Amino acid sequence: MIAISARLPPVGGSNYNSGMAIIELAGLTKTYRVYQKKEGLSASLRGLFHREYREVEAVRGINLQVEQGEFVAFLGPNGAGKTTTLKLLSGVITPTSGNATVMGYVPWERDNNYRRRFALVMGQKNQLWWDLPAQESFRLHQQIYRISESDFQKTIDGLAELLEVRDLLSQPVRELSLGERMKMELTAALLHSPEVLFLDEPTIGLDVVAQHNIQQFLREYQQERKTTILLTSHYMKDIVALCQRVVIIAQGQIKYDGSLKGIIDRFSSEKIVSLQFEDGKMPGDLEKFGQVVELAEPKAKIRIERAQVAQALSSLLDGYSIADVSVEDPPLEEVIADMFAQSADAEPVGQ
Repeated sequence: MIAISARLPPVGGSNYNSGMAIIELAGLTKTYRVYQKKEGLSASLRGLFHREYREVEAVRGINLQVEQGEFVAFLGPNGAGKTTTLKLLSGVITPTSGNATVMGYVPWERDNNYRRRFALVMGQKNQLWWDLPAQESFRLHQQIYRISESDFQKTIDGLAELLEVRDLLSQPVRELSLGERMKMELTAALLHSPEVLFLDEPTIGLDVVAQHNIQQFLREYQQERKTTILLTSHYMKDIVALCQRVVIIAQGQIKYDGSLKGIIDRFSSEKIVSLQFEDGKMPGDLEKFGQVVELAEPKAKIRIERAQVAQALSSLLDGYSIADVSVEDPPLEEVIADMFAQSADAEPVGQ
């Protein structure tokens, strides 16, 4: 792959010093007042005069700092508050309480200088004109962000080549597939070389090859330009490929902030032991060592509590002829899914 710097124009000057927290959240809270409509005609009529509301805390006192140049994953189950947080940081909505700054700006004050220095891409929203070719929307963005013609053309050429969308630039957006539209959304977001990029499900609907291409581009783009990126995604391959730091939010509160490996260390109490028995002789009492999750002679996989792994291995090696053995952590997706499920079983926010 050609270096990003050879494809795209240089980054504009930044007034923000490296090594500082470019994103700061302190006690950030967002509460919605939701109307409770009851079933039936009589209840609906009563609701015209005596409405009942419920308070829903989408974000509950979040404290977070992100350093310049970090690529941070922001994970959580549906309804956890991820998208609400990104909307707050981009100034789309106003918080109920708390403070936040991005590059020294308060997002919901909507300073024009701030708007020119960040970008937001939401996988379920469209920022391009539906009935016009994407290149027409790009021209509008050029005028909004005051991008020079040379920088604009170089950026378009580089992104179109990398994302393989050159032949689609003149095609109306409504005629594009979901994956193709997402590529155009990313192109539009990067036209003005933002210093901070908020990505909400950027690879949603894309095939494996397109996901890989976007992952590779985002990785090289971020490393070359030191862009600060906050990413939400339900595809763990995105997270593993791109992010060193993971922030997990559930029930509107941050539950974890650290490395990917730290998630398994903190939230998983088990190991997966893979065994291959000699001569295809499978014992019939493997259940006594733990939960048998896979059985295909002469191989087996057993889920064992971490504290019991050493004792179980000793007993297995002493009692059976084993050709090969390995001990691994459970898949990251499984650990996070279990954590999300536990959050869903907890008392809902605002109840």
